[in-house]
Amino acid sequence: MAVTPETNAAFLREVDEELRRDQLVGFGRRWGVWVAAGIVAALIAFAGYLYWQHHRAEVAGEQGEQLAQAYDALGNKQPAKAEPVLAKLATDSSSGYRALAIFTQADLLLQKNDIKGAAAKFASVAGDEGFAKPFRDLALIRQTAAEYDTLKPNVIVERLRPLTAKDSPWLGSAGELVAAAYLAEGRRDLAGRLFGQIAQSNDVPATLRQRSVQMAGVLGVDAVAPNEKAQAK
Repeated sequence: MAVTPETNAAFLREVDEELRRDQLVGFGRRWGVWVAAGIVAALIAFAGYLYWQHHRAEVAGEQGEQLAQAYDALGNKQPAKAEPVLAKLATDSSSGYRALAIFTQADLLLQKNDIKGAAAKFASVAGDEGFAKPFRDLALIRQTAAEYDTLKPNVIVERLRPLTAKDSPWLGSAGELVAAAYLAEGRRDLAGRLFGQIAQSNDVPATLRQRSVQMAGVLGVDAVAPNEKAQAK
């Protein structure tokens, strides 16, 4: 009896499916234990990750409470109570709380007129790439401000000029220091231009913007915005 092409194709499909079932059973017999072990290992790893995330959140919460307690002590004029907490957070906490603790330690040193000690604290953050860039940039500005009277103007310019770009969030604080350094070098054109740039920014405090308008005007730069001129009339 002849086999039609349709019957032959159906037979081949059936054989192929049976072969694949046999291969799957053989794979299960041969590798099933290892696949199951891999799945279990993946689940354990995932559970461990979830626990680590939860633990990290708990630790961060505890560190936040400790920093808040230190600030409360400082607000109540009890630095002796706050200093041990800050010292611990400055060496053994997540990078954000560690940076805040070091900043606070530096501010306490500034209150004691320990400029060198405060500058060293700020420098420890500015030079540590383990901290996020905003912390490092702010620390560099604070360090430079603390050391300002002991630094040559070109050192100030070299340090902070990268932070004076028009779109920089540090334009106001870094820019004013750099502009003053330009003045100390006798570079009135650069100082006036930078004061004008600060004056035209809406992202700096109003008092700093007003001061920059005045400084720019003294240096021959008209930094008053057109709408402010219209209001003045």
